[in-house]
This record gives sequence, C-alpha cells and structure tokens, in this order.
Amino acid sequence: MAEASASRPASTILLLRDGEKDIEIFMMVRHHQIEFNSGALVFPGGSVDAGDKEIVARADLYSGGEGLSEADRGFRIAAIRETFEESGILLARAKDTGAPVDARRAGEIADAHRVALNEHKVSFLSILADNNLQLALDTLVPYAHWITPEGMPKRFDTWFFLAAAPPDQLGAHDGRESTDSIWLSAREAVEGGESGRFKLPFPTTRNLIRLAKQPNVSAALDHARGMSIVTVMPVMTKTETGRQLHIPREAGYDGEVFEVGAVG
Repeated sequence: MAEASASRPASTILLLRDGEKDIEIFMMVRHHQIEFNSGALVFPGGSVDAGDKEIVARADLYSGGEGLSEADRGFRIAAIRETFEESGILLARAKDTGAPVDARRAGEIADAHRVALNEHKVSFLSILADNNLQLALDTLVPYAHWITPEGMPKRFDTWFFLAAAPPDQLGAHDGRESTDSIWLSAREAVEGGESGRFKLPFPTTRNLIRLAKQPNVSAALDHARGMSIVTVMPVMTKTETGRQLHIPREAGYDGEVFEVGAVG
C-alpha cells in the first residue's frame, strides 16, 4: 500500500471589510498555470516556509504572539507574508510607536520590495528589519483548520484566519500567482460558485457560507474568538451519482455529508 503523502503547513487569511449591505472579503483568482487550485477564486495564502521560521526566532519582528506556540506563530507569520506578497496588504505596526502601518506606508513598502520578495531576491525578514516593522499577529483570529484528504498528491495542513482589512489598504493581485482580485460579499462569492461564474474549492465555499451569517466585521471577529475549532480532514466516497465528502458535524458547517459533483 502506498504511503500517504505528508501534509504541508499552510495559512490563509479572510480579509474583511464592511460593505454597504454585507461583509466583503478580499479574494483572488489563481493563475491557470499554478499547480494547485489553478483558476480558482481563493483567499490569499500559501505554505509556511523556512523564512517564516527564521522570523519566529526574532521576537522583535512581531507583536501579539504571547501565549502562542512556535508553530502557531509560524502559521500567522506565513499568513501575513503571503497576504503581502499576493495582495500588497500589510498587517504590521511601526516598531517605535506601535501604530498600525497605514495605506500610504504599506504602498511604499510594497512598491519598493514586493516584486523582489516574490522573486526571492529579498527576504521578508530583511524587509521588516530594514523598515522597523513588527507583524501584528494579534490581528489574526483563527477561524478554521482543514487538512487535505489522504490519497491526494498535494496535501496541506491549513489554518484559516479572519482579519479586519487595514483602513484604505485595498489590495491588488500580484499578476504572478493570481491574475485578478476582487472585494465581494460571501453571498455573492457562493452564488458565483453555484452559477459557474467562479471556481470555488470546497473548503472555501464552506467557510464563505459560514461567514455569510455574520452581519458585520466586528460580529464575525467576535464569533470567531468564541469558537472551538474542530480540525476537518474530509473523507471522500464515491456513489452511483458522483462523490461525497464527509466532514465532522461539530466543525460547524451545517452538515457532515456533502455532494461534490460527478466523478470524472
């Protein structure tokens, strides 16, 4: 029997802002040449890398990490780095004043370093140190924990976080891993997935449906802080009509068996 592939630690952030009617989320379309989830509408995020672990060891480069394990800090650091790489939005504070990085300063840092960071010509650690920044780990609220089912060729152990988008940091896709970006309501994203307008991964859909129940960003963050997060590793079974995914009912996704389309 083939040995199951190990799951790679990863993080993603649901960046939230209050729209005219509903909460809006920053989402991106994955590049069609990307190996994982190509063409899908996703939240910014990606794998925890060695550079993130180097930042974990530098407590002067982040704030709000008290009481978190090294692994938890790594997940949050990766989430903030990936979000900056993919959107230009920066969840950080000035080291000397503790003031959040504003849109103008975030734009300057992105203009100066984002391309080089994406091309691995500069490290995130050096960007933080050179600009006297601390990552704001406490702005991230854990929301979900999903692990790719066994038997899949690429597996991820992914933490989903909620965060209020910094005021006036609107975000823009990088043109490399993502080809488009959009602020939209959870309801609109889910409806787009159902109509075929968007390609939505199953965990993305379930988290959007859950988020759509919240009236505003403050309520969503409060709800997440009070949640007990249950790890979800779906189990897939084939039926006569297609496939079913089984997840724990106590994970809070309004069910435990979901139809996910025809086999093919």
